[in-house]
Amino acid sequence: MDLKAILAGLAFAIMWSSAFTSARIIVADASPMLALTLRYAISGLLGVAIARALGQSWSLTPAQWRATIVFGVLQNAVYLGLNFVAMQTVEASLAAIVASTMPLLVALATWIVLGERLRPLGIAGLVAGLVGVVIIMGARISGGVDLFGLALCGIGVLALTVATLSVRGATSGGNFLMIVGLQMLVGCLACGIALALFETPRLEPSLPLALAFAYTTLVPGLAATFVWFWLVNRIGATRAATFHFLNPFFGVAIAALLLSEPLGGRDILGVAVITLGILAVQIARQPRRDRDRAPAS
Repeated sequence: MDLKAILAGLAFAIMWSSAFTSARIIVADASPMLALTLRYAISGLLGVAIARALGQSWSLTPAQWRATIVFGVLQNAVYLGLNFVAMQTVEASLAAIVASTMPLLVALATWIVLGERLRPLGIAGLVAGLVGVVIIMGARISGGVDLFGLALCGIGVLALTVATLSVRGATSGGNFLMIVGLQMLVGCLACGIALALFETPRLEPSLPLALAFAYTTLVPGLAATFVWFWLVNRIGATRAATFHFLNPFFGVAIAALLLSEPLGGRDILGVAVITLGILAVQIARQPRRDRDRAPAS
Protein backbone atom coordinates (compact mmCIF):
# COMPACT_ATOMS: atom_id res chain seq x y z
CA MET A 1 0.00 0.00 0.00
CA ASP A 2 1.59 3.29 -1.12
CA LEU A 3 1.80 6.54 0.82
CA LYS A 4 -1.05 8.21 -1.12
CA ALA A 5 -3.39 5.34 -0.29
CA ILE A 6 -2.41 5.45 3.39
CA LEU A 7 -3.01 9.21 3.60
CA ALA A 8 -6.34 8.83 1.77
CA GLY A 9 -7.39 6.07 4.16
CA LEU A 10 -6.53 8.20 7.17
CA ALA A 11 -8.41 11.15 5.69
CA PHE A 12 -11.48 8.98 5.05
CA ALA A 13 -11.47 7.60 8.59
CA ILE A 14 -11.21 11.09 10.10
CA MET A 15 -13.97 12.52 7.91
CA TRP A 16 -16.30 9.55 8.52
CA SER A 17 -15.71 9.64 12.27
CA SER A 18 -16.16 13.40 12.55
CA ALA A 19 -19.72 13.21 11.18
CA PHE A 20 -21.08 12.15 14.57
CA THR A 21 -19.73 15.23 16.29
CA SER A 22 -21.07 17.58 13.63
CA ALA A 23 -24.45 15.79 13.75
CA ARG A 24 -24.59 16.29 17.52
CA ILE A 25 -24.07 20.02 16.99
CA ILE A 26 -26.73 20.16 14.26
CA VAL A 27 -29.52 18.46 16.22
CA ALA A 28 -29.05 20.95 19.08
CA ASP A 29 -30.55 23.67 16.85
CA ALA A 30 -32.48 21.81 14.13
CA SER A 31 -34.85 18.86 14.04
CA PRO A 32 -33.17 15.70 12.69
CA MET A 33 -35.30 14.95 9.61
CA LEU A 34 -35.39 18.57 8.52
CA ALA A 35 -31.59 18.79 8.75
CA LEU A 36 -31.08 15.54 6.84
CA THR A 37 -33.61 16.41 4.13
CA LEU A 38 -31.85 19.70 3.46
CA ARG A 39 -28.42 18.09 3.66
CA TYR A 40 -29.27 15.36 1.15
CA ALA A 41 -30.93 17.81 -1.22
CA ILE A 42 -27.76 19.92 -1.35
CA SER A 43 -25.29 17.01 -1.38
CA GLY A 44 -27.30 15.07 -3.95
CA LEU A 45 -27.65 17.96 -6.38
CA LEU A 46 -23.96 18.81 -6.01
CA GLY A 47 -22.96 15.17 -6.50
CA VAL A 48 -25.09 14.78 -9.65
CA ALA A 49 -23.82 18.10 -11.05
CA ILE A 50 -20.18 17.12 -10.47
CA ALA A 51 -20.78 13.68 -11.98
CA ARG A 52 -22.37 15.21 -15.08
CA ALA A 53 -19.48 17.66 -15.38
CA LEU A 54 -17.13 14.67 -15.38
CA GLY A 55 -19.13 13.05 -18.15
CA GLN A 56 -20.91 10.43 -16.06
CA SER A 57 -24.39 9.26 -17.04
CA TRP A 58 -27.51 8.73 -14.96
CA SER A 59 -28.39 5.81 -17.20
CA LEU A 60 -27.57 3.10 -14.66
CA THR A 61 -27.71 -0.67 -14.86
CA PRO A 62 -30.52 -2.46 -12.97
CA ALA A 63 -27.97 -3.56 -10.33
CA GLN A 64 -26.76 0.01 -9.93
CA TRP A 65 -30.32 1.32 -9.54
CA ARG A 66 -30.96 -1.35 -6.91
CA ALA A 67 -27.81 -0.29 -5.05
CA THR A 68 -28.81 3.36 -5.33
CA ILE A 69 -32.28 2.80 -3.88
CA VAL A 70 -31.23 0.31 -1.18
CA PHE A 71 -28.38 2.49 0.05
CA GLY A 72 -30.40 5.67 -0.30
CA VAL A 73 -33.12 4.29 1.95
CA LEU A 74 -31.22 2.05 4.39
CA GLN A 75 -27.97 4.00 4.75
CA ASN A 76 -28.97 7.61 4.19
CA ALA A 77 -32.50 7.58 5.62
CA VAL A 78 -32.69 4.74 8.15
CA TYR A 79 -29.09 4.55 9.43
CA LEU A 80 -28.30 8.26 9.51
CA GLY A 81 -31.89 9.25 10.27
CA LEU A 82 -32.01 7.10 13.39
CA ASN A 83 -28.55 8.29 14.43
CA PHE A 84 -29.57 11.95 14.08
CA VAL A 85 -32.68 11.31 16.17
CA ALA A 86 -30.65 9.38 18.74
CA MET A 87 -28.02 12.09 19.10
CA GLN A 88 -30.56 14.41 20.62
CA THR A 89 -30.05 12.34 23.79
CA VAL A 90 -26.99 10.14 23.09
CA GLU A 91 -23.41 11.39 23.04
CA ALA A 92 -21.61 11.53 19.69
CA SER A 93 -18.82 9.26 20.96
CA LEU A 94 -21.25 6.48 21.82
CA ALA A 95 -23.05 6.77 18.47
CA ALA A 96 -19.69 6.59 16.69
CA ILE A 97 -18.70 3.47 18.62
CA VAL A 98 -21.97 1.69 17.80
CA ALA A 99 -21.71 2.62 14.12
CA SER A 100 -18.10 1.47 14.02
CA THR A 101 -19.18 -2.10 14.71
CA MET A 102 -20.56 -2.37 11.16
CA PRO A 103 -17.49 -4.22 9.77
CA LEU A 104 -17.83 -6.74 12.60
CA LEU A 105 -21.52 -7.26 11.86
CA VAL A 106 -20.84 -7.67 8.14
CA ALA A 107 -18.15 -10.26 8.83
CA LEU A 108 -20.42 -12.10 11.27
CA ALA A 109 -23.31 -12.17 8.77
CA THR A 110 -21.15 -13.37 5.88
CA TRP A 111 -19.79 -16.12 8.11
CA ILE A 112 -23.03 -17.34 9.70
CA VAL A 113 -25.68 -16.43 7.12
CA LEU A 114 -23.79 -16.57 3.82
CA GLY A 115 -21.44 -19.38 4.82
CA GLU A 116 -18.19 -17.63 3.92
CA ARG A 117 -15.10 -19.06 5.57
CA LEU A 118 -13.63 -16.93 8.36
CA ARG A 119 -10.08 -17.58 9.53
CA PRO A 120 -9.29 -18.02 13.24
CA LEU A 121 -7.88 -14.47 13.37
CA GLY A 122 -11.24 -13.17 12.14
CA ILE A 123 -13.14 -15.18 14.75
CA ALA A 124 -10.83 -13.82 17.43
CA GLY A 125 -11.51 -10.32 16.10
CA LEU A 126 -15.28 -10.85 16.36
CA VAL A 127 -14.91 -12.02 19.95
CA ALA A 128 -12.69 -9.04 20.77
CA GLY A 129 -15.20 -6.66 19.21
CA LEU A 130 -18.02 -8.15 21.27
CA VAL A 131 -15.95 -7.88 24.45
CA GLY A 132 -15.15 -4.24 23.68
CA VAL A 133 -18.82 -3.41 23.13
CA VAL A 134 -19.78 -5.11 26.40
CA ILE A 135 -17.11 -3.12 28.27
CA ILE A 136 -18.33 0.21 26.89
CA MET A 137 -22.05 -0.51 27.17
CA GLY A 138 -21.66 -1.71 30.72
CA ALA A 139 -20.00 1.55 31.65
CA ARG A 140 -22.48 3.74 29.77
CA ILE A 141 -25.65 1.94 30.93
CA SER A 142 -24.54 2.12 34.54
CA GLY A 143 -23.89 5.82 33.94
CA GLY A 144 -27.48 6.42 32.85
CA VAL A 145 -27.34 6.43 29.03
CA ASP A 146 -30.65 6.94 27.22
CA LEU A 147 -31.60 3.39 26.27
CA PHE A 148 -34.09 4.44 23.59
CA GLY A 149 -31.45 6.51 21.84
CA LEU A 150 -28.96 3.66 22.16
CA ALA A 151 -31.51 1.27 20.62
CA LEU A 152 -31.98 3.64 17.67
CA CYS A 153 -28.21 3.61 17.08
CA GLY A 154 -28.26 -0.20 17.18
CA ILE A 155 -31.11 -0.45 14.67
CA GLY A 156 -29.30 2.06 12.48
CA VAL A 157 -26.09 0.05 12.28
CA LEU A 158 -28.11 -3.10 11.53
CA ALA A 159 -29.75 -1.26 8.61
CA LEU A 160 -26.33 -0.20 7.34
CA THR A 161 -25.12 -3.80 7.61
CA VAL A 162 -28.09 -5.10 5.61
CA ALA A 163 -27.51 -2.42 2.96
CA THR A 164 -23.84 -3.34 2.70
CA LEU A 165 -24.62 -7.03 2.25
CA SER A 166 -27.45 -6.36 -0.19
CA VAL A 167 -25.43 -4.40 -2.73
CA ARG A 168 -22.05 -6.12 -2.66
CA GLY A 169 -20.56 -5.70 -6.12
CA ALA A 170 -23.70 -4.01 -7.45
CA THR A 171 -21.98 -0.65 -8.02
CA SER A 172 -19.47 -2.02 -10.53
CA GLY A 173 -19.69 -0.62 -14.05
CA GLY A 174 -18.69 3.02 -13.54
CA ASN A 175 -20.75 6.16 -12.81
CA PHE A 176 -19.70 5.98 -9.14
CA LEU A 177 -20.14 9.68 -8.42
CA MET A 178 -23.51 9.71 -10.14
CA ILE A 179 -24.61 6.77 -7.97
CA VAL A 180 -23.48 8.65 -4.87
CA GLY A 181 -25.45 11.76 -5.87
CA LEU A 182 -28.59 9.81 -6.71
CA GLN A 183 -28.31 7.86 -3.43
CA MET A 184 -28.41 11.15 -1.58
CA LEU A 185 -31.47 12.32 -3.51
CA VAL A 186 -33.19 9.04 -2.63
CA GLY A 187 -32.27 9.71 1.00
CA CYS A 188 -33.66 13.24 0.65
CA LEU A 189 -37.00 11.87 -0.55
CA ALA A 190 -37.17 9.25 2.23
CA CYS A 191 -36.23 11.74 4.95
CA GLY A 192 -38.70 14.25 3.52
CA ILE A 193 -41.49 11.69 3.87
CA ALA A 194 -40.43 10.96 7.47
CA LEU A 195 -40.32 14.71 8.15
CA ALA A 196 -43.88 15.16 6.89
CA LEU A 197 -45.23 12.16 8.80
CA PHE A 198 -43.39 12.16 12.12
CA GLU A 199 -41.65 15.43 12.87
CA THR A 200 -42.53 18.98 13.79
CA PRO A 201 -39.82 21.00 12.02
CA ARG A 202 -37.54 23.02 14.27
CA LEU A 203 -34.84 25.43 13.18
CA GLU A 204 -32.97 27.86 15.43
CA PRO A 205 -30.35 29.63 13.27
CA SER A 206 -26.92 29.91 14.88
CA LEU A 207 -23.28 30.06 13.81
CA PRO A 208 -22.47 26.56 15.19
CA LEU A 209 -25.45 25.15 13.25
CA ALA A 210 -24.39 26.84 10.01
CA LEU A 211 -20.78 25.68 10.31
CA ALA A 212 -21.69 22.12 11.32
CA PHE A 213 -24.30 21.83 8.56
CA ALA A 214 -21.91 23.09 5.89
CA TYR A 215 -19.18 20.77 7.15
CA THR A 216 -21.47 17.72 7.30
CA THR A 217 -22.84 18.37 3.83
CA LEU A 218 -19.52 18.91 2.09
CA VAL A 219 -16.98 16.83 4.03
CA PRO A 220 -18.54 13.58 5.38
CA GLY A 221 -21.36 13.91 2.84
CA LEU A 222 -19.38 14.39 -0.39
CA ALA A 223 -15.62 14.49 0.15
CA ALA A 224 -15.44 11.31 2.25
CA THR A 225 -17.45 9.42 -0.34
CA PHE A 226 -15.22 10.60 -3.18
CA VAL A 227 -12.09 9.66 -1.22
CA TRP A 228 -13.57 6.25 -0.42
CA PHE A 229 -14.24 5.42 -4.08
CA TRP A 230 -10.78 6.66 -5.06
CA LEU A 231 -9.26 4.43 -2.38
CA VAL A 232 -11.29 1.39 -3.47
CA ASN A 233 -10.25 1.90 -7.08
CA ARG A 234 -6.60 2.20 -6.05
CA ILE A 235 -6.17 -0.66 -3.56
CA GLY A 236 -9.41 -2.65 -3.68
CA ALA A 237 -12.44 -2.75 -1.40
CA THR A 238 -11.12 -5.35 1.04
CA ARG A 239 -7.84 -3.59 1.75
CA ALA A 240 -9.56 -0.19 1.84
CA ALA A 241 -12.01 -1.49 4.45
CA THR A 242 -9.09 -2.07 6.80
CA PHE A 243 -9.12 1.66 7.57
CA HIS A 244 -12.46 1.18 9.36
CA PHE A 245 -10.45 -0.02 12.36
CA LEU A 246 -9.55 3.62 13.01
CA ASN A 247 -13.17 4.80 13.28
CA PRO A 248 -13.80 4.00 16.98
CA PHE A 249 -10.64 5.84 18.02
CA PHE A 250 -11.22 8.91 15.82
CA GLY A 251 -14.94 9.06 16.66
CA VAL A 252 -14.28 9.16 20.38
CA ALA A 253 -11.25 11.47 20.10
CA ILE A 254 -13.04 14.08 17.96
CA ALA A 255 -16.11 14.11 20.23
CA ALA A 256 -13.89 14.54 23.28
CA LEU A 257 -11.90 17.33 21.63
CA LEU A 258 -14.74 19.39 20.16
CA LEU A 259 -17.66 18.57 22.47
CA SER A 260 -15.72 17.91 25.70
CA GLU A 261 -17.49 14.57 26.07
CA PRO A 262 -16.08 12.72 29.08
CA LEU A 263 -14.07 9.53 28.64
CA GLY A 264 -13.63 6.97 31.38
CA GLY A 265 -11.04 4.24 31.66
CA ARG A 266 -13.56 1.58 30.57
CA ASP A 267 -14.43 3.65 27.49
CA ILE A 268 -10.78 3.85 26.47
CA LEU A 269 -10.26 0.14 27.09
CA GLY A 270 -13.40 -0.78 25.13
CA VAL A 271 -12.44 1.41 22.17
CA ALA A 272 -8.98 -0.16 22.08
CA VAL A 273 -10.42 -3.69 22.13
CA ILE A 274 -13.01 -2.90 19.41
CA THR A 275 -10.32 -1.27 17.27
CA LEU A 276 -8.09 -4.33 17.47
CA GLY A 277 -11.08 -6.57 16.77
CA ILE A 278 -12.02 -4.69 13.61
CA LEU A 279 -8.40 -4.72 12.42
CA ALA A 280 -8.15 -8.48 13.01
CA VAL A 281 -11.39 -9.15 11.12
CA GLN A 282 -10.39 -7.00 8.15
CA ILE A 283 -6.95 -8.59 7.91
CA ALA A 284 -8.48 -12.07 8.12
CA ARG A 285 -10.96 -11.29 5.33
CA GLN A 286 -8.25 -10.21 2.89
CA PRO A 287 -7.45 -12.78 0.19
CA ARG A 288 -4.34 -14.69 1.16
CA ARG A 289 -2.42 -13.47 -1.89
CA ASP A 290 -3.09 -9.84 -0.86
CA ARG A 291 -1.80 -10.49 2.66
CA ASP A 292 1.28 -12.17 1.24
CA ARG A 293 1.96 -9.17 -1.02
CA ALA A 294 1.24 -6.53 1.63
CA PRO A 295 4.78 -6.12 3.06
CA ALA A 296 6.18 -5.45 -0.43
CA SER A 297 3.61 -2.85 -1.44
